[in-house]
Amino acid sequence: MNKSFALTKNEQEIMDLLWKENKPLSRSDIINLSTERSWKASSIHILLNQLLEKGAICVNGFVKTGKNYGRTFSPAFTEEEYHVMQFQSSGCYQQSKAASLVDFVSAFIQDEEIDRNTIDRLEALLDEKRKGLK
Repeated sequence: MNKSFALTKNEQEIMDLLWKENKPLSRSDIINLSTERSWKASSIHILLNQLLEKGAICVNGFVKTGKNYGRTFSPAFTEEEYHVMQFQSSGCYQQSKAASLVDFVSAFIQDEEIDRNTIDRLEALLDEKRKGLK
């Protein structure tokens, strides 16, 4: 991911819902499923257009709603990919990429309860990356 942008609070709420539901959602789906939203239902069109402009969501298809058809939307990337993008665009990461990544992973695994399976998966990922470097 090369593109970097920040989401507003309202955009973040919509993205969180799309990631949680893990299926394409229409405008009305998003409104109906966003029970504790901080944005007005009437602003959904503006918010979706902003997310489309940023490349955060894409049109997945169309669904019949009443007599008309409405677009359905899906995230353009996973929640994890978004967080990596935010980390990579941070000033700390730009100053020293390798050191920041090591510091980040080190801090993360010290603060979390990590089981053997997670460590094995991390080692497998690093082994794959190491093979790709040769």
